[in-house]
Amino acid sequence: MFKKILIANRGEIALRVIRACQEMGIASVAVHSTADADAMHVRMADESVCIGPPSGTLSYLSVPNIISACEITGAEAIHPGYGFLSENAAFVQALEDHEITFIGPSSAHIRMMGDKITAKETMINLGVPCVPGSDGGVPDLAAARKVAESMGYPVIVKATAGGGGRGMKLAKTAKDLDTAFSSARSEAKAAFGNDEVYIEKYLQKPRHIEVQVFGDGKGRAVHLGERDCSLQRRHQKVFEEAPSPAIDAETRARIGKTCADAIAEMGYSGAGTIEFLYEDGEFYFIEMNTRLQVEHPVTEAVYDVDLVREQILVAAGEGMTMQQENLLPRGHAIECRINAEKLPDFRPSPGRIAAFHAPGGLGVRMDSALYQGYSIPPYYDSLIGKLIVFGQDRPTALARLRRALGELIVDGVDTTTPLFHALLDEPDIQTGNYTIHWLEKWLESNT
Repeated sequence: MFKKILIANRGEIALRVIRACQEMGIASVAVHSTADADAMHVRMADESVCIGPPSGTLSYLSVPNIISACEITGAEAIHPGYGFLSENAAFVQALEDHEITFIGPSSAHIRMMGDKITAKETMINLGVPCVPGSDGGVPDLAAARKVAESMGYPVIVKATAGGGGRGMKLAKTAKDLDTAFSSARSEAKAAFGNDEVYIEKYLQKPRHIEVQVFGDGKGRAVHLGERDCSLQRRHQKVFEEAPSPAIDAETRARIGKTCADAIAEMGYSGAGTIEFLYEDGEFYFIEMNTRLQVEHPVTEAVYDVDLVREQILVAAGEGMTMQQENLLPRGHAIECRINAEKLPDFRPSPGRIAAFHAPGGLGVRMDSALYQGYSIPPYYDSLIGKLIVFGQDRPTALARLRRALGELIVDGVDTTTPLFHALLDEPDIQTGNYTIHWLEKWLESNT
């Protein structure tokens, strides 16, 4: 087992990993920018190393600085959290070259799934259902028109190296395609340095369903059911729950086995999430995230597992403890992403926390790095906390969420908490009758 792990991240996810290390008797190393010198993850780790100025590019994304921090502290392994370098194949390759263990999949698997076209081809070959679309990248507008006409409108143009909703443009009609194609390419070039795009059929009323998978890197894999992440704004998840209100036990077992079999055949190691659009009883693969997800706590609650602990065990060569026959879902869990943003336009709202109180009680978990007096820096993502509730069924979880939101206090900055208060009053949310387009339409009609 590792004696010391460096966490190449910040905020609540860094705290999440530090806590797992503490429970396993492993020393932890926090890295931080100068803007995060007083951050909670720095205070809670056994050691800390400053790796650069506030800019993420010069600190949390600096591979040489992070490797140097490992060498200085003697850390044997790195946990990447999510975001930053968590899905950067070149970073993982650099760690392999320096004989530092990456707590996650191989650089080859990250590279394979990081390119949307390669990922789709791989999944088709592994028997995973995919959205109808172009065979690889679309080189020019003439080819784009031909593909779109062959499958019928609407279609969506996507960056092959995309993520986070960037490089994705909808074309409802042939007239829209010219703008969508050029816009997607320019946005992809700016965001990823790669302007290659592909085209997929645009589903009208799908849900966003993702399946949590985990492999030991030796041909054994399990699934831990699905999460419903359909409530999104600008392709960014806002509210996640497990299990999905739209999936029954038979369907869950079927798609779960398909996904577990696929990553077992890949020889995949560690945690991963296979994401689908789900419509009319059919699943359509869209991408695989080769890391721990922001919303992993809802799966942990429903399956009573510690996914970070399992990641560390597998990376250390000790194997995963999970057996598929023992992974039985129970109850219902919901997560709300609390962002430091000002409604109704969701503008970032950094600033000093005048008061903070985390909700508690039965079935309530608050993952946050906030504390009274902390100043939220303006340089990073606006996520400041994740409120997770668990109950014996969905109505209980919703009631618990309403109560927990009422207890949450974050003074000094604006947050998205009022959005969730409003959503809980909506009949569609109460019944689970929503799609990936629901929240955008609701926001348009309520602002």
